[in-house]
Amino acid sequence: MQIDDAILAMQSQLIGWRHDLHAHPETAFQEHRTAAFIAREMKAMGLEVHEGLGGGTGVVGVLRNGAGRSVGLRADIDALDVTETTGLDYASQIPGKMHACGHDGHTTMLLGAARHMAANPPGDGTVVFIFQPAEENEGGARVMVEEGLFERFPVDQVFGLHNWPGLPAGQFALRDGPVMAALDTFELRLTGKGAHAAMPHQGIDPITVAAQVQTAWQNIVSRSVEPTDAAVISITQIHAGDTLNVIPEQLVIRGTVRTLRPETRDLCEAEMGHRAEHIAAAYHASAAFDYQRRYPATINTAAATALARSAAEAVAGAGTVEGGLTPSMAAEDFAFMLEQKPGSYIWLGNGSAEGGRNLHSPNYVFNDEILPVGVQYYCEVARRALRGDNG
Repeated sequence: MQIDDAILAMQSQLIGWRHDLHAHPETAFQEHRTAAFIAREMKAMGLEVHEGLGGGTGVVGVLRNGAGRSVGLRADIDALDVTETTGLDYASQIPGKMHACGHDGHTTMLLGAARHMAANPPGDGTVVFIFQPAEENEGGARVMVEEGLFERFPVDQVFGLHNWPGLPAGQFALRDGPVMAALDTFELRLTGKGAHAAMPHQGIDPITVAAQVQTAWQNIVSRSVEPTDAAVISITQIHAGDTLNVIPEQLVIRGTVRTLRPETRDLCEAEMGHRAEHIAAAYHASAAFDYQRRYPATINTAAATALARSAAEAVAGAGTVEGGLTPSMAAEDFAFMLEQKPGSYIWLGNGSAEGGRNLHSPNYVFNDEILPVGVQYYCEVARRALRGDNG
């Protein structure tokens, strides 16, 4: 690892920041203490600080160092509605809430990078430190973009990272093109005709219809999506009926759809609605289908990804950066920023995921050893972006 001595000397400060943030998790658009913490620390660094963005809890710090290029660096700051079971001495003090995805670590890394660059500017130009709320489910990045993030703080490129359990600690992985999936949600309401369970011929059973719809939807993935492409249709809720001896009149199905390509996203939405409507009609039932597009796919641009790879190799060493990773079908709202600006999203290894310590687990533990690695990466990618590198 090629870590600056000044960054290594920050290790105890970084750990202290992260443990404080971890003990006080806040969920989407409620990150008031977290935002105040970030703003206070950046003001102490002498940075230009803007508060109240992104629905009220986003914070942006700006380092200006003469004329030149500009680069955005982003960290997510929110926690999850998860009850922590790690038993750590700095575990969550907020019942039912936990930093179970490592956003406390991401925030700490970017704060550390801001502190280092405030004292050691990475080059001529402007660095924009974006601390974004509500990544989990609520699209805080979309809100920041819609509120004019990049009009107020113009950048040429934007970069983000996420810790990744299962990847060796301190190693990086990335790819250009799709790296994480689009996330959509759906609700299907099937209406038949209620009847006594002993007299099914007098009713129209929406549960039977739902079974046919489930099969037809999975056939979209297996028979309508190109085999080398990827799509996941997951039914996660089925609600119907109130008692054991009555066929219900109505049934509701909810779930998610994950895709990597816009064309596949269009196909899934159209085919799911088409098949549900016509299967219901075949059984003399009716279907009301609601499909909501939540997060687009996270798509890295080639030049920015080459730059990110070179920065990661400068930190972790040549040959240590995995460049052909398989995209994750999880979603990430950094995608909204990448729709507006060239950029790249990279994974930083968090170490073993054994013992249920994967992302969103109540046993998840962020690896403090990778904090200086993330700080150094942010500094290195900013330096190369301001210099105008293309990898």
